[in-house]
Amino acid sequence: MKTICLVGGKLQGFEAAYLAKKAEMKVVLVDRNPQALTRNFAHEFHCFDVTLEPERLIELSKKADFLLPVNENLECIEFLESIKERLACPVLFDFKAYGISRDKKKSKDYFASIGVPTPADKPSQPPYFVKPPCESSSVGARIIHDEAELKNLDPGMLIEEYVEGEVVSLEVIGDGSRFAVVKETLIHIDGTYDCHMVTPLPLDPAFREISHALAANLPIKGIMDVEAIAGPRGLKVIEIDARFPSQTPTAVYHSSGVNLLELLVRAFEEGVEEIKTLPRNAYCIYEHLMLGEDKALVPVGEQVLSLGSEYGEYFTEPGLEILLCKGKNPVFTLVAWGPDKEEAENRKSKGLSIIGERFGAAA
Repeated sequence: MKTICLVGGKLQGFEAAYLAKKAEMKVVLVDRNPQALTRNFAHEFHCFDVTLEPERLIELSKKADFLLPVNENLECIEFLESIKERLACPVLFDFKAYGISRDKKKSKDYFASIGVPTPADKPSQPPYFVKPPCESSSVGARIIHDEAELKNLDPGMLIEEYVEGEVVSLEVIGDGSRFAVVKETLIHIDGTYDCHMVTPLPLDPAFREISHALAANLPIKGIMDVEAIAGPRGLKVIEIDARFPSQTPTAVYHSSGVNLLELLVRAFEEGVEEIKTLPRNAYCIYEHLMLGEDKALVPVGEQVLSLGSEYGEYFTEPGLEILLCKGKNPVFTLVAWGPDKEEAENRKSKGLSIIGERFGAAA
């Protein structure tokens, strides 16, 4: 059994641990928070700050086959880059690509340099879409309809044209010279621009070509998530993230049969090949539902899960998994899949019934 050491125990950490277990890998988790969300989902949990106790991490790396940063703490990421040569196992991360992707201004300059379509900067009239320069686009993002509101913005905020359409996502994994574009997904967003559900999409040649170009021109050795708006005016890339994502990998796994963590490991071992045919063609519904005070199940974005106290498996059977995030108001992640959308919906309905019976919930 191979061992992977994950540095970060929140939502990215859970996603990587989930896929590691599907690949029958041992998960060793490191997080400075003693109440790390994923602590009881890993095989081992070590609570310490890697920037203060690097020797402990170096010792753990001697017993691991791979190390994967799964956090967005810049101090931690930069520190891991500074000690990566002292670690006894490969770090499955492209630090240079991450430096470009986390800075939305650098990202947009990169898009422009290779001719990738993206929303226009500083449009002449509203509506405007504003977002912070170095966070996930769901954090602090909003639409502004009144030009007067711009005066109250933080000077560092990015101002773009608002583009109508669906938010779509696609992961690419590269070994530095070859790049595997995996499976398109639809990101269902709530009023705070946070994702509450993910479902698969049909193959999109234009999106795949753009994503391949974005990976190849870096050229990335690691994983990169590409997000775009698909609307009447065609695809507009809104961001890239060169780090292991949350939510979409599970939907990709159950709908396509591709385990993104296994593919990432392969990129650092024998290398990757272009994916011409996916192992599986199924439908998957991945959705977060919070149990409210009135016992109603309400769709919520993943940022609500990050406020929880513990995240792990609650129920599992073929075609259906229910994950439970404990907290003031429990949040359930329903993962239902089948050969087609109808079967996935039927299994989701069964999952809702299970939650209803055990928690008195009403969908």
